[in-house]
Amino acid sequence: MSRLNFKSTKLQIDYKSTNNMTTDKTVNADKVIYKDLSYKVVGILFEVYNELGYGYKEKYYEKAISKCFIRENIKFKSQVPYPLTFKGETIGQYYLDFLIDDKIVLEIKKGNYFNRKNIEQVKEYLKVTKMKLAILANFTSNGVKSLRILNA
Repeated sequence: MSRLNFKSTKLQIDYKSTNNMTTDKTVNADKVIYKDLSYKVVGILFEVYNELGYGYKEKYYEKAISKCFIRENIKFKSQVPYPLTFKGETIGQYYLDFLIDDKIVLEIKKGNYFNRKNIEQVKEYLKVTKMKLAILANFTSNGVKSLRILNA
């Protein structure tokens, strides 16, 4: 479970990783990568969930999110192909659900928890795109949950 506690200019983040170990990280709120844009994206995720609820295919959530991005004048591309190359030759292809403003990768999932496979998938996307930030969003039966993943 994620819990955000705002204390002065610090953002306290407590979360459980996929191996159920609790990690406590404190970061300066001013150093959040793409803060305004990522907050807008998360707001849109909540808007879509509040309107549609749970139980639809990922592609329908993606279509609703696209409509919100257009309405909010947020620059984005959907189902973006990214090649994986080895010694100059393409050996595979990734498809990002969204690339937002050429800065943030957004991956949409449907399910009640973040699983290791989905987190690893997003980390691979960050590696191949060389982007700094990805948001993994899960549309669950209890609401939408999002996880910010940084390219280390």
